[in-house]
This record gives sequence, structure tokens and C-alpha cells, in this order.
Amino acid sequence: MEVQLLAALLIGVGVVVAVILWTRLDAFVGLLAGALVTGAVAGVPPAELIEYITTGFGNTLAGIGIVIALGVMIGTVLERSGGADALAKAFVRMAGKGREDVAMTATGAVVSVPVFCDSGFVILHPLARSLARRYGRSLVTMSLALAGGLAVTHHLVPPTPGPLAAVGLLGADLGTTVLVGAAMAIVLIPVVVAYARYMGPRLEADVEHELVPEAVPAGSTESAGRTGGADGTGSAPRGIDEEPPDPGVSALTAALPLVLPLLLIVGNTVTAAITQGSLLADVFGFVGTPAIALLIGLVIAVYALPRRGTGRREIVGWLTAAAASAGMIVFITGAGGAFGEVLRQSGVGDALADAVSGWPVPMFLLPFAIATFVRLAQGSGTVAIITAATLSAPIVHAAGVDPALAVASACAGSFVFSYVSDSYFWVVTRFTGLSGVAAMKMWSGMTTLLWLASLPLLGVAALILG
Repeated sequence: MEVQLLAALLIGVGVVVAVILWTRLDAFVGLLAGALVTGAVAGVPPAELIEYITTGFGNTLAGIGIVIALGVMIGTVLERSGGADALAKAFVRMAGKGREDVAMTATGAVVSVPVFCDSGFVILHPLARSLARRYGRSLVTMSLALAGGLAVTHHLVPPTPGPLAAVGLLGADLGTTVLVGAAMAIVLIPVVVAYARYMGPRLEADVEHELVPEAVPAGSTESAGRTGGADGTGSAPRGIDEEPPDPGVSALTAALPLVLPLLLIVGNTVTAAITQGSLLADVFGFVGTPAIALLIGLVIAVYALPRRGTGRREIVGWLTAAAASAGMIVFITGAGGAFGEVLRQSGVGDALADAVSGWPVPMFLLPFAIATFVRLAQGSGTVAIITAATLSAPIVHAAGVDPALAVASACAGSFVFSYVSDSYFWVVTRFTGLSGVAAMKMWSGMTTLLWLASLPLLGVAALILG
């Protein structure tokens, strides 16, 4: 690889990591700064560099910005209306006595598809704590089961922002990506339950009950670093030991805004492949377009989930809060697209693809490796996914790697070793009452196990997708 282009890549990525870690600026500014530095070191004229950045930003958001915003809005309505609590209670009833941890994991996996995992954990943890007390289960086991279920789909299944951003950056088919991510998540759920059952009882004696918040506003978290889910409803605080009240909505109704859009998106992928050119394919080609499918889900959520008597002003307030939550994810995704456009147009991406094409490593694992490094360096799983998708796009395209496989690879790499730089680490361990080494055994251990367990799954996906 030409020395100048290699220097441009290394310095640009270094700037991104440095801005995130050591300044008061966030990942959005870091990615834009990295794009500017990369282009400048590569010798791109200033006028062209600005054009590449704006073009990449705009093109990326044209395909994915609306979808991210709608997905966050659905999640916010589900959270504020009590739909998440309804799903949790339904899973507990289906799992039966003795399998409450399975119910918590399944609940987390479903709720986290549209709801930020930080917010989902805070909403559902009172139920996990109530079940632990009522059935004599370990609190750490129940907390781990819930947190792990939330993390699995948060990292793997669109329309969660990270995977959704990677779909846009890598040009993957959303329906295929949903199927791949969901299949991996289903296989990883038993891993979550097994680790929770093994580690939970061993850490129960380390729980420091004075660390657990006495009360938590419904639908909010105390984590300063997370994105989304801020409470603006004026709800009264709910005690951490208190089981959530009757949500007033059925689990079937709560699931509809989640399941229907995903079915429409997957249906679009399947009908396009099987019945291309038919009326059915045309219909699904419209309603299964991600923006339309999620718009349908949002309309259902807004009119079916809120309690009777919920005013228009309150619901509009929910959606306004959701838009604010989605804003930074949209900006970071666009900045990732800008960085990617600079890599492509400056020749850095092609040069890197040529340089690594001869490495004795499967190319589908490159996004996994990049996401692992970025996650360890700065903590955010979403930023790790976006950065990995951005840097690996020209390489995986040149190598003929299926884009959906590349998305899954980047998402799986972002699991690794959640620690103090990850806001979700603090939410999970603080609400469980663990600190120090015990907290690391609980949550850093869980995420690293999921990271390792995803490797063979990526190998299977590579055999299927090519």
C-alpha cells in the first residue's frame, strides 16, 4: 500500500479515536474530523474534499435517515405506553415457573429491536427484580438474562440504529440482514441464559444493595452517556423493588408494531427473489420498503398502544423526544457515510483493499476485527459498527463478500468486552448493585462470551451467503 495513503488511513482513524476519547466532542465530530484529515493527508484538493464529505453524508442519509427516525419513534411509543411491560409479562407466563430467566432473555431480545437497550433495561428491571424475589432466583441471574437478551438484538437486528446504519453504509438488503441477524440472535439466546445461570449465583454475594437506585422514573435512565429514551411524561417515580403496574395493553397489540414492519420488509426480500415482476412482488416492493413498513408500524403504535384518554399533546411529546434521540444517531451515520466517501474517492479504500486482499484471513471477518478494535478503544457499540462498516466497505465489495454478511460481521465484533467506556455497562451493573471485579465478571464477561460465540455463527453464515 502506498505510504501516503496508508498514512492517511492511520492518521484519520487515529483522529476519530482521539476526538472521542480525549475531547469534549462526540463521534459525529470525530468522524467528520477523521474524514477531513484523511482526505488532506491523501492529497485531495480542499474543494473536492468538501464535496466528497457532503455527498457522502447526503447519500447515506437519503437511504437510511428516515428509517432510523421511524424505528426510534416506534420504540419510544412502545416504551412510554407500557407495551414493553406487556410483552415481558406475556413471556413470563409462556415460559412458566422455573424458567423466569428464559422469559427475561426473550423479553429483552424482542423489546430491544426498536428500544435502546439502556432504556429497555431500566423499564424491565423492576419486573426482573420482582421475579427474583418472588421465586427465589438470583437477582444477578435475572439481571444478566435481561441485559443479555437486550444486547443480542441491539447489536444484531435492524431497525436498531447500529445495524441499520451498517445496512446503509455497506449497501446491504435490509430483509436479508434482518433474517441473518435474527437467526444469530436466536442461537445466542441460550448462550445468554447459560452464562446467567452459571455466573449469577456466584456473584449474588457481591451485590451491594446500597448501590441500587431507590427509585427510577419510568421510562428513563440515569446514564448520561446513552442515546434516547429520556422521560418527559411526568410519570411518578417507580420503586426499583416494585413490579410494574398493569400496562393496560395486550402483548399481541404491543408486538404488532414490531412484528408487522419486519414481516413486510422480509416479505419484500422474499417476493422479489421468488416472484420477481409479479403483482405480489410489486405490492411488497412498496409496503415492504423499509421507510413505508416502519411508517405503518408507527401509525399502528400511535393509535393502538397508548391508554384510552392519552392526549394528542402527550403523544406528540413522545414523538418529539424520539426525534431528538434519533438525531445524534442519524448524524453519526451520515458522518460515517462522509468518511466512507472520502476513503473511496481519495483512493485510500481501493489501496487498502489491494493491500489486505492477500492476507490469509477470510475477508468477511475484516469488519469483525475493525469493530472489535474500535469497541475496545472507545466503548460505543454503535460507533464501532458504523466505523467498521465505513472502513471495510471498499474491501468487502472488492472481495465479493455478501453485504448482509459484512453487516453481521461488523455487528458481532461490536459485542466485545463492554467496560467503563460503555454507558450500558454502568446501567446494568449499577441497577444490579455490582462494582469492581464483580461487575466485570457479570457484564464484561457476558459480552466477550457473545463475541466469541458469534464467530462460528459468522462462519456458517459465510457458507450460506458466500
